[in-house]
Amino acid sequence: MPRPIIGRGTWLDRVAYRLVEREKRLGRSLDLILTESGIAASGIPHIGNLSDPARAYGVTLALRGLGYGSEMILFADDMDGLRSVPQGLPKELEEYILQPVSRVPDPYGCHSSYAEHMVSMMTEALDKIGIEYRLYSANEVYGSGRLAGIAEEILSNADRVGEAIKALVGQEKFTEQLPYYPVCDSCGRIYTAKAVEYDGAAGRVRYVCGDIEVKRRLHRGCGHMGWSSLKSGNGKLPWKVEFAARWKLLDIRFEAYGKDLIDSVKVNDWVSRNILGFEPPMHVKYEHFIDASRKKFSKSVGNVFTPQTWLRYGPPETLLLLMFKRSVGARIVTPELIPRLWDELEELEDVYFGRTKVSDERQRAKLRGLYEYIHLLKTPEKPRCHAPFQLLADIVEFAPPEKIGEFVAKRLQRYGYRVDEYLLEKAERVRDYLETFGGLQRGRALVELNEVERTAIESLLGRMSVASNGEEVQAAIFEEARRAGINPPDFFAKLYLILLGKPSGPRLGPYLFDIGPQRLRDALASSAA
Repeated sequence: MPRPIIGRGTWLDRVAYRLVEREKRLGRSLDLILTESGIAASGIPHIGNLSDPARAYGVTLALRGLGYGSEMILFADDMDGLRSVPQGLPKELEEYILQPVSRVPDPYGCHSSYAEHMVSMMTEALDKIGIEYRLYSANEVYGSGRLAGIAEEILSNADRVGEAIKALVGQEKFTEQLPYYPVCDSCGRIYTAKAVEYDGAAGRVRYVCGDIEVKRRLHRGCGHMGWSSLKSGNGKLPWKVEFAARWKLLDIRFEAYGKDLIDSVKVNDWVSRNILGFEPPMHVKYEHFIDASRKKFSKSVGNVFTPQTWLRYGPPETLLLLMFKRSVGARIVTPELIPRLWDELEELEDVYFGRTKVSDERQRAKLRGLYEYIHLLKTPEKPRCHAPFQLLADIVEFAPPEKIGEFVAKRLQRYGYRVDEYLLEKAERVRDYLETFGGLQRGRALVELNEVERTAIESLLGRMSVASNGEEVQAAIFEEARRAGINPPDFFAKLYLILLGKPSGPRLGPYLFDIGPQRLRDALASSAA
């Protein structure tokens, strides 16, 4: 007997189901299940940074779909020190290196701090997409003293924590200093101040500001010695224990993490269970999005592809499709993904509204569920008019700028398409995309052609060169197929695959007449095997 479909049939539903079953076994309240995503505030957020809150919110939506209350917590790590000046930002920020980013001035001059500016870029993208969150600032949480009690628990067991970190991940640092980073009262830097003594009665740590190497660069301490109160907000826990502290403070039940944080999560899980007495949240590990050179996106290096850039050329659903389509495996993310995912979005819409039939029940449920999640469960009431990105690119390339809407509408109608506002808006975005990135890369799977098919296409190209209108080309397609003994629908499908990467498309004769034989030759050279 086949297993029942969980929720909407996606990986998000499976994660939510496992999470609920885990919480039931632990005997914890299911009244409100909190998911969490931490966000860095040390540089311009890129698409990889967006994947954390997007996926956490996806699990929240799946939990709601299973009948449970859930919210997503967004925790801004704005007490972290500025380790380097990201490429493209003013070199004047060098004087603030190792100061908490919440205390570094905004280089753009529009926010109260560097951190607030960077966090606002992430929240702006989340707001535009429609992702809901409850925002916490590390600077405010530490400043309010809310983490002081949990920090005292950790520091009271500093020897055990240091030995556990050494045993679990081989790092000996916290066997030599306390797991706490004070901010030096003299120079204002956070990592140079080494915590060497804990006064439990007063709830404070003693520190010495000494030398430290960060990113292969030696930073000289100022030599100041002082005390830092855990309630003052003038210090923070290191990541090796801070995750556990905020899990307990906020009662977090789910948090995903990238593979670069495997060691930190391993230690935090141990600290959460063995020091704080809080069963850590369920985790999902994922790999990073990478650039075309297969390097991880990095704020310091400057290879940043921002959500704002993506949303300039594609709708939010395309970005969520990137996040929700799958949870495992690294993925190369470049602007060339936007056209492909936009077309894929429309294919999902056709499945959702029954235009495309999927016989396998589980696959149909999964595709429909994915469509609902990328719309954040607020799906359109009816399907929109669709046209492939490549087709629109071919049209707008010749459209007069002042009459693009009228030109596109007439061409599409001539090719047998219905036209609505959505499709005209897509055409505008296609034009913007082409102006910024140039022509589309035809990175599609190769179309296999036998010698009979190649000969038929070459004959068609010759007739296209002398045709006087699209109807003559339409007739030529049928005639060349029959002359070669090819089933005409199969011949049409091959031509569509070569031109658009799909087995169907516009009324082919008028379209081929408009784009001309050279465009077909170019597509043939890049797509046919």
